[in-house]
Amino acid sequence: MNTNSELFIRDLGGGLILRRASKADADALAEINSRMHSDDGPDKPNLGIAEWIRDLVTKPHPTMEPGDFTVVEETATGRIVSTLCLIPQKWTFDGIEFGVGRPELVCTLPEFRRRGLIRIQMEEVHKWSKERGDLVQVITGIPNYYRQFGYGMALELSGGRRGFEAHVPVLKADETESFHFRLAEEGDVDFIVKLYAAAESKHLLSCKRPAEIIRYEIFGKSEKSIVRYEKLIIEDVSGRRVGYFEISSELWMDGLVCTYAALEDGVPWLEVSPALARYLWKKGGDYAQRDGGTRTSFGFGFGSQHPIYEALDDKLPKVREPYAYYMRVPDLPAFLRLIRPVLERRLAESPAVGYSGTLRLSFYRNGVSLGFERGQIIQIEPMQVGSGTEVDALFPDLTFLHLLFGHRSLGELSHMFADCYANHNTARVLLNALFPKRHSAVSAVT
Repeated sequence: MNTNSELFIRDLGGGLILRRASKADADALAEINSRMHSDDGPDKPNLGIAEWIRDLVTKPHPTMEPGDFTVVEETATGRIVSTLCLIPQKWTFDGIEFGVGRPELVCTLPEFRRRGLIRIQMEEVHKWSKERGDLVQVITGIPNYYRQFGYGMALELSGGRRGFEAHVPVLKADETESFHFRLAEEGDVDFIVKLYAAAESKHLLSCKRPAEIIRYEIFGKSEKSIVRYEKLIIEDVSGRRVGYFEISSELWMDGLVCTYAALEDGVPWLEVSPALARYLWKKGGDYAQRDGGTRTSFGFGFGSQHPIYEALDDKLPKVREPYAYYMRVPDLPAFLRLIRPVLERRLAESPAVGYSGTLRLSFYRNGVSLGFERGQIIQIEPMQVGSGTEVDALFPDLTFLHLLFGHRSLGELSHMFADCYANHNTARVLLNALFPKRHSAVSAVT
């Protein structure tokens, strides 16, 4: 039993305690997570996950430390029977920064499940996140499970397109490659930061990647970590840097996947994309030979939209539809107040420019009221909703999060949920203006 008073949180009864982790827990945390998160079952641990855990616990990380892991320990044996962690991040909403707490690596030994241990730990890390000033929590995970903790699947995650051997662009006999690729070095960090920021400015939501994070991703992660992605610089024939991209460290579904790519303004995807596809196909073959696997495809994991899809078009026939991030916004009025400048700008560019009045949003048990005066938002407050409450639009459960984060339009939500609708035309116009559908492909820090 770890009796360090600085780590101890509380006694859970039944021979279990809740505490923070320390560096001394690295191997035990790697053991439980690599077994519980293995796609091949607990008898075949995922060694890439084990390395990820050891990195988080034993190496300097730009945003987190060992104590950001919660541990449920069996006092009689000292075993870790359940655990998760909270990765602090900074995201932006149309350029406005806000804090995000990202729970990750959630697992419990089978014989200790259905005791509420994950709920206890989620409540604890939600408290930490609130104390840090975070307005949003984000998690990736299995379908439906995290809804019970106040999360809604309201932001696009992953997805992409693939091609096969017949789709690899072929150089003509008299052609040579116009672009070359090399591993990123220390001198490339600022260049990558600049390109990443410029590319992400086109999205509604983005995870910030300052220099210390880029540097950690290149040099700080273990080679065999499951979340290590190689960053490569794109150079033209003169040796000028024109872009960068990331690739997975192993084959995914028998193919090498490019997980991120950005180009300098004015550099055409139409010219770079064929060279990048050829590189992925060849490098995927190298991976297959190295690991004893099979390479049958190459791919791009950029979500549902990216210029490279248009540039390569019929060279990427296989479409993988996006999954979704779970999003939690515990204080919706506070988040709406934060993004007020964005909402006012959108209103000023809409048919409702200069609007004065009130927009009352019902979530059936509670809601939010927004007051407007000549196009300015003068009030954003929570409100209680009863049988006689006058409201302008209704959103069941957490469906409003889809609208807030640009994941679905009001029309799409109304089509999907019969009890989600605007009560009148003014409310419809306001909601379409304030919360338009807009793409995000967030690449979150690990």
